[in-house]
Amino acid sequence: MIIYQNTKESFINDVVSNNIENIIHDFFKLKLGQASTTGEINSWKNSMQYMNNVLVDNEIPKDAGVIIEYQIPQTSKRIDFILTGQDEKNKNYAILIELKQWSESEMTDKDAVVTTFVGKRNREVSHPSYQAWSYASLLEGFNEAVYTSNIQLKPCAYLHNYTADNKLDNKFYQEYIDLAPLFFKTDIFKLRDFIKKFVKFGDKDNIMFEIDGGRIRPSKSLADNLSSMLKGNDEFIMIDDQKVVYENALALAKKATSEKKQVLIVQGGPGTGKSVVAINLLVKLTSQKYLAQYVTKNAAPRAVYETKLKGSFKKSEITNFFTGSGSFTSVMPNIFDALIVDEAHRLNAKSGMYKNLGENQIKEIMNATKFSIFFIDENQKVAIHDIGEIDEIKKWADEFNADVTVLELNSQFRCNGSDGYLAWLDYILQIRETANTVLDTEEYDFKVLDNPAELRDLIFEKNKISNKARLVAGYCWKWNSKKDFKANDIVFPEYDFAMKWNLTEDGMKWVIQPESVNEIGCIHTCQGLEVDYIGVIIGEDLIVRDGIVIINPNKRDANDSTVRGYKKMMKSNPIYTQELMSIIVRNTYRTLMTRGMKGCYIYCVDKETNEYFKKLVVQE
Repeated sequence: MIIYQNTKESFINDVVSNNIENIIHDFFKLKLGQASTTGEINSWKNSMQYMNNVLVDNEIPKDAGVIIEYQIPQTSKRIDFILTGQDEKNKNYAILIELKQWSESEMTDKDAVVTTFVGKRNREVSHPSYQAWSYASLLEGFNEAVYTSNIQLKPCAYLHNYTADNKLDNKFYQEYIDLAPLFFKTDIFKLRDFIKKFVKFGDKDNIMFEIDGGRIRPSKSLADNLSSMLKGNDEFIMIDDQKVVYENALALAKKATSEKKQVLIVQGGPGTGKSVVAINLLVKLTSQKYLAQYVTKNAAPRAVYETKLKGSFKKSEITNFFTGSGSFTSVMPNIFDALIVDEAHRLNAKSGMYKNLGENQIKEIMNATKFSIFFIDENQKVAIHDIGEIDEIKKWADEFNADVTVLELNSQFRCNGSDGYLAWLDYILQIRETANTVLDTEEYDFKVLDNPAELRDLIFEKNKISNKARLVAGYCWKWNSKKDFKANDIVFPEYDFAMKWNLTEDGMKWVIQPESVNEIGCIHTCQGLEVDYIGVIIGEDLIVRDGIVIINPNKRDANDSTVRGYKKMMKSNPIYTQELMSIIVRNTYRTLMTRGMKGCYIYCVDKETNEYFKKLVVQE
């Protein structure tokens, strides 16, 4: 998505008019359906004045293309400034310029990480050259036009308020400065020369339109690339906060000892790259001879990963990579150097099938290792027994006298990179108040279907693309087919709809089985995983009356383990239990509705609820 596009000549006219920030903001509101912040508007005003000064050069063609705020496909990331044109051999170039208003920074001992004042405090961020290079790499990875049209991307960073101080430009960061040159306050002529080296003629081929309209390459799946990653290949380039978390984790692993444990808590919503960072850490720490394991409570991701690794690794090696969160009830202290806990919000107190082993999984994990990493999203707690909360982790860290570091992942790679969709979901499910009261389906492919047959047929159609579309539902129907294979589980006779829950033999590998589009999955078989398109049937455990979301856990099937025991809890503590069940049901549908990287389609069994969702969606 392009926010602002023009020729160099027209861009300069817009700047000279002293109205460039408002012109950009008008396009921003038109394209994104919301206003930007005062800080960002002021940064446009300041930075565009500096870019105008750079471009006031007759050797930079008037008809070169100028693009401001280009959103990289399938992410929430935007490239600040792009200049397009051709060199003397008529080769197409796009100069990607990361703009910073920084005036000072400090070095760190972490690869590609610096400290600067941003977001009202000093914090660690990725080096500007690394950021520019990683954004270019993302664009190359997602956009087919960059390859088919042989468009050359040249990233750089321009810090127009910064004076060279041997910090940002220190040799420690030279690897990334070579990939994306760094220009400071006094480097206006150097930046001009960099641009003129590649753009000698105007944008005769509408390069940016070709990129923006180009076919989006299939998004990478963690499961599909896992084997290559474990062999040491870089399949996912970590950007911004992901890189900061990764480098901090490596530093804490070196620091951790049996006497002084280290605990890292990483908060991140759906699609922010928690699992990607976790697997990258597993690979790196293992290569550095640390004894590390990837830990999850939910068996589905482990089952999928193990299946993908068969044939590439021995079973004993696979077992050493991945384990369940209940594996540490009888482990000696500090056996591991690092335990990487994904989906930490799903951790339980007791372990075992009958919840009769151990004392507390958080305590047992910390006891077993010198360094524990907890990737967590408290809005994905979906079961009564889930105890994974930041305060609970901090409590046990205090018991072990461990140092605690808390970091956050915000970069969005699922839901087509739409932060707006996630905020809208929270609003419509009444999890929290947000400004996103209506969803524009141009931002993310979301549809409300009138009947389940339409939903099924749409998912079947999308699945023909790459076998990455699946149906899921709230656990409101009995699993009759578990005992009687001929039986169907979710049936709507008036719509000629009858389907089974996922097959017993598929188990937690349901999402990757070739024919599993013909079955319906649930929270147990899809949490922690992703597909391109998800179809969600919302049962009667969540309905809407007069605009108010009402939760009824009685509509869940009695065999649903996520709510088992709530009736007994209601007798002893009804207010707390009602609030807990409200959170669990809402979080369940929030989790189901964020499994789709490219689209989500829903059907609500309750008609008034279906209409409620429809009214808050701007359909194409």
